[in-house]
Amino acid sequence: QVQLVESGGGLVQAGGSLRLSCAASRNILSINVMRWHRQAPGKQRELVALITTSGRTNYADSVKGRFTISRDNAKNTVYLQMNNLAPEDTAVYYCNADLFPGNYWGQGTQVTVSS
Repeated sequence: QVQLVESGGGLVQAGGSLRLSCAASRNILSINVMRWHRQAPGKQRELVALITTSGRTNYADSVKGRFTISRDNAKNTVYLQMNNLAPEDTAVYYCNADLFPGNYWGQGTQVTVSS
């Protein structure tokens, strides 16, 4: 099992930046894939970015070139650097971990981008 705690959300103006953190309760090298998802009001939860143990990354088309996912294995933390934020990025952002045989979620952190 693993507990995930997100932080770093807040209110920012369009064009601004935020860095989200996801702290895991265990060594993240034991976690195959870690992801950031988001859910906007009235919309389905969507995948934003993922990173594997080998460091491979993948991004949703809507955030490519603006968001960067990274990991600090020593701190058991995954980050999401979000630049050039737009109002459509407003959502609750969730950290997610694949740790066989389960899939785990954090409680989420709110990101609000004002125009």
